[in-house]
Amino acid sequence: MSLRAYVADLHVHTLLSPCGDLLMSPRNVVATAAEAGVDILAITDHNAGDNVAAAISAAVGYPLTVLPGMEVETREEVHILALFGKMRQFRQWEEVVRQHLSPLANDDDRFGIQAIVDADDNLVGVRRERLIAPLTASIEQVVVTVNRLGGMCVAAHVDKAQHSIIGQLGFVPPGLALAAVEVSRLNNPQTVKLPGTGGLPRITSSDAHYTDDLRWGSKTEFLLAGPTLAEIRQALAGENGRKILGYRLDHRVRGPAVSGGLLGGCLDGAG
Repeated sequence: MSLRAYVADLHVHTLLSPCGDLLMSPRNVVATAAEAGVDILAITDHNAGDNVAAAISAAVGYPLTVLPGMEVETREEVHILALFGKMRQFRQWEEVVRQHLSPLANDDDRFGIQAIVDADDNLVGVRRERLIAPLTASIEQVVVTVNRLGGMCVAAHVDKAQHSIIGQLGFVPPGLALAAVEVSRLNNPQTVKLPGTGGLPRITSSDAHYTDDLRWGSKTEFLLAGPTLAEIRQALAGENGRKILGYRLDHRVRGPAVSGGLLGGCLDGAG
């Protein structure tokens, strides 16, 4: 089987996420990603996956693959990307998350409406829980469960001061079975110093809450045999000729980027 380059953006939000722009409907997200040359797109809303199926449906006819995912906030306030290759596995993970959601209600005026829409942008529901709040599950519980269900975990924006595993814990706990760490658009994954990450492979993503972030934000280029999570997993491990080819960086960031220089969290558009 021949290998070729695939551009992946594995951290993208829709209007379901608190502070997600209303233009970030599944249909607009898919169209914008395709316009930006993305081959593999992961939908990763905060602690929820209600718009994943709509994004997969909206992608029919486009030259890109949508992977089901979620940006989970653990009990320690660490953000983890939980990525899956199959909807059946992802649905099981959604049920686990629902059991660990915060009892707090969302503040629509402060965080925005958490909208569920279909592939044609029709409003079909609203999530009332405060999805921006941490789960009651620990980081160990999250990673173990995602891996058991067949998914893959990536520590999100590890170079940020808040809501990253380095910012919250100071290091990656020994034995925590992460597949990679993600570097935010503020830094170059090839040059930024990340003490405490134990040499884990690095990816970068747009972490898009707005269409311009998706259009211009950072992305990772892989050498794969196909646009699947299994292939990405091999590339991160450097197996069977699969590998990370490089990074497409967000050139809108001007001047020297400082590790941890932008606070994480929804209020400032990060995370």
